[in-house]
Amino acid sequence: QVQLVESGGGLVQAGGSLRLSCAASGIIVSINVMGWYRQAPGKQRELVASVGSGGSTNYADSVKGRFTISRDNAKNTVYLQMNSLKPEDTAVYYCATAPFTIATPRFWGQGTQVTVSS
Repeated sequence: QVQLVESGGGLVQAGGSLRLSCAASGIIVSINVMGWYRQAPGKQRELVASVGSGGSTNYADSVKGRFTISRDNAKNTVYLQMNSLKPEDTAVYYCATAPFTIATPRFWGQGTQVTVSS
């Protein structure tokens, strides 16, 4: 049974930082594509960042230079370090995984709320 458990969300002022964690069980993060999506109220869910099995990373233009995705293979955990946060980053953030392409995730976490105040 695959489980992705996110943590680390919360309320932060604009310009602040948060680090989200996604602890995985039932899969091995190092051999799957792992990603972070977000969904703001009234908007579609969007892919924020991903890391492939080979370690390559991709970011949405809106977060490039501010967010960093990483993984700890020993802990089977993926992280999203978010710096210079903006009010428009406010959303529910979801961890996701897929065997080949993160564009079609196979499993999702339950989500963690990130709220950035101005």
